[in-house]
Amino acid sequence: MNRLITLLMLLIASMSAAAAPPPPADIDARAGFDQHVGAALPMSARIVDQDGEARTLAGIAHGKPLVLAFGYYRCPNLCDLTLHGIGRAVSTMTLDAASDFHVVFLSVDPDETAAAAREARTMLAGMRPGARAATWTFGTADAATIASLTRVAGFRYFLDERTKEYVHPAGLIVVTPEGRIAQYFFGVGYDAGALRLALVDASNGRLGGVIDRLVLLCCGYDPTTGRYSVLVSRLMMVLGSLFVLGMLVAIGRLRRRTA
Repeated sequence: MNRLITLLMLLIASMSAAAAPPPPADIDARAGFDQHVGAALPMSARIVDQDGEARTLAGIAHGKPLVLAFGYYRCPNLCDLTLHGIGRAVSTMTLDAASDFHVVFLSVDPDETAAAAREARTMLAGMRPGARAATWTFGTADAATIASLTRVAGFRYFLDERTKEYVHPAGLIVVTPEGRIAQYFFGVGYDAGALRLALVDASNGRLGGVIDRLVLLCCGYDPTTGRYSVLVSRLMMVLGSLFVLGMLVAIGRLRRRTA
């Protein structure tokens, strides 16, 4: 009986796949992420959060870096994976999602409601309690606001009229407290260590410690991969500085002994 049920499920899945229309031929030109590092997001843009409250991005950031992601709540594919990917990374970081930075997920569908945003927050909070999704902002906005934010962010998407679904890329953006785009992370899985460094870097010295500063001195952000990588020149500069400092300390101690 179990085998029969399995065969029936496979048959239904194959029929659904066969019935699904092929993707548009120009999908790469119409959907994707263009990196606009350094661009200024309109932080005065008003969005409506999951509780129906109108808020600005500046008010949400409240002087802290933002983790910003675009998608939509009825998305059948990437958006759940994106949210879980952010939740997984946030739950394993030492930074706090309520006091050190803020997470914003904004729907690109102007017809979606605060109720849909609230349902997404409840779902993620229940499945990933460590991510503290109850402190995130799940937002909706009108078409003009969505267009202005996604245009600056380089987030290209479109509504496929055949399926009535939005075709869009997956990823997140780290934004400075002032609204400057600092870094991009692509896909649906995000390295917690790299995301932490990005937030420390975007905080203008307000987050992190001495070790974070040393790591950032030795590493550079690679926009092609959305990750940090060791820069040999910076590493040699830091090691050289530490060597000179060590020599000065040794000379100072030697002079005190011989005095």
